[in-house]
Amino acid sequence: MTPDLREAVIDGGYWLRRPEPGTDLAIVYTGAVAPEAIEAAGLLGEDRRVGVLAITSADRLSAGWHAAQRAREHGDPDARAHVERLLSDLPRDAGIITVTDAYPEALSWIGGVAGHRVRALGVEHFGQSGSLSELYGHYGLDVNAILGAAEGLTGRPVRYRFLQK
Repeated sequence: MTPDLREAVIDGGYWLRRPEPGTDLAIVYTGAVAPEAIEAAGLLGEDRRVGVLAITSADRLSAGWHAAQRAREHGDPDARAHVERLLSDLPRDAGIITVTDAYPEALSWIGGVAGHRVRALGVEHFGQSGSLSELYGHYGLDVNAILGAAEGLTGRPVRYRFLQK
């Protein structure tokens, strides 16, 4: 692990797949949904540019963002949060899909950092039981749900939607 990656992990997140010019979508995930987010990004990446942002601590990212905002309000125009630096790599017109096995609002705030459109996926109701794949399907956290969110957010058809089990 490089020192820069170590610092990014501690600060709350890092680009697993850095956006390029022309990237129209980023998948931002945290926690146990990593395999679904990464698989969806791989499928989407076959015919579009997709960034993948791994969130290691939504709390640290959010606290850093609020601290930078306060610092700017108190006269430090150069204050910049880690999440602001991360999202500066993402084109302004790109959409963001956030995926977490918690309330969708746990990550939806990320769209407000630089004004990106967001589709937040998460668990809105608790109390169900079943296998992981059944629960992710029920709550809209599986690969198909992420592909559907990408289609809805970008307005571009998704090639592999509904082919995954």
